[in-house]
Amino acid sequence: MKAIFGLPFLKVKGLFLILAVLVICYFVALYMGEISESLSKSFSITSLTPSMACSGINFEALEIADKHSVCPNTMNNKTVQKVDNSTGSQDKYRPLTEMDYVRLTSDCASFLQSRKYITFPVNNEERDFPIAYSIVVHYKIEMFERLLRTIYAPQNVYCVHVDRKSPKTFHLAVSSITSCFQNVFIVSRIEHVTYGSWSRVQADLNCMSDLVISATPWKYLINLCGQDLPIKTNGEIIEKLMSIQNQNIILSYPPSAAKKRRWLYQHEVGREIKKTARLKKKPQNITMFVGNTYIAVTRAFVNYVLSNFEIQQFFKWSEDTYSPDEHVWATIHNIHDVPGSTRSNGKTHILQVPVFSHLIKWRFLQDVDENREACAGMYRHNICVYGTGDLYWILRHPNHLFANKFDSAMDNTAVRCIEEYLRQKVMKKINFLPCKLEETIETATNNNVVDTTE
Repeated sequence: MKAIFGLPFLKVKGLFLILAVLVICYFVALYMGEISESLSKSFSITSLTPSMACSGINFEALEIADKHSVCPNTMNNKTVQKVDNSTGSQDKYRPLTEMDYVRLTSDCASFLQSRKYITFPVNNEERDFPIAYSIVVHYKIEMFERLLRTIYAPQNVYCVHVDRKSPKTFHLAVSSITSCFQNVFIVSRIEHVTYGSWSRVQADLNCMSDLVISATPWKYLINLCGQDLPIKTNGEIIEKLMSIQNQNIILSYPPSAAKKRRWLYQHEVGREIKKTARLKKKPQNITMFVGNTYIAVTRAFVNYVLSNFEIQQFFKWSEDTYSPDEHVWATIHNIHDVPGSTRSNGKTHILQVPVFSHLIKWRFLQDVDENREACAGMYRHNICVYGTGDLYWILRHPNHLFANKFDSAMDNTAVRCIEEYLRQKVMKKINFLPCKLEETIETATNNNVVDTTE
């Protein structure tokens, strides 16, 4: 027999066979590794999925209250002490800073876990009813992140508008937080927001423009500010939205004489907005109404206002009015053919099934009604920043979706108790979810659930 490289032919043939087997094993191992990684990503949600209730879900990983929490008693207490204006919060607490969040979000999986985000749809009803959010923020980074955590669901989509004049560290922190989510993003065009000016409306319009081209098939859009908190769970918000049957939630009523002065004269914007002596022409074929900044509107409404010529002309006319956010949406609500809206009969609009966007405690209402409950926190811009003593009052309003405003630096107990109250409601729902691992994985895959493995 011939020799190859000085070795008998049979020995060389044997070596080649061994080498071939090793190569095949390598590629098989590589292929199986890719499959394993792929499955790992598909199953990454299972550590926090309802299906794991069959074998015991780690509820401690999602719980945000401790056994010593004062919230159950506090939220049922009518006589909680008012926040001391001289010393600030009763609950001495240092909020997380911008740089704290930059550090925390350097590892997104750890951030989601440590901040206890729920990264799966709680049930099929919530999965099939995604909501779009426009969130306008300019400071208090921790309040923004705690709001996001409280309203977060992987099937929803969130547009965040950061005020152009906010510090660079604030912009960096918001960017760092949003980078940890596939369904949370910063608006493509930011505004320099001046209190009382058109820029507040434009910020929401910019988010609307981005959200309508989102791949998420959202049903309603809700606009918020960074100091809002929900007083309903995501599931409860959906129940309320479904109950109004494709109508918009827009507060709308005829203006007082004082409100009418806001659009009688042109206003100029500098460091603040100022009224000029120049009279404005009345808008043609439009009757003015007033309401507030916060709305919950259908996707058809958003598409309509972004494309309708008459609405665009009204927006242009409103740009030099004072506080247009408090009359633009209310007025559009009364224009013929606007989807989801109704024309006024001269009184405040009340939906057949009453639902309201925001619960706000105004100082001027306290001034005219001695029996109205005072603010247990502090007033800013004539709006109550809620204290712990306001929680009992807040929870007596079953038809509101959100409450404005909160500040953890002023009273962290008020914020923490709202968070705990909502999380406990969600946890009870998770406890009763069916144990269908395959359905859960399919749901997670189809809805682009956040992948916690990266």
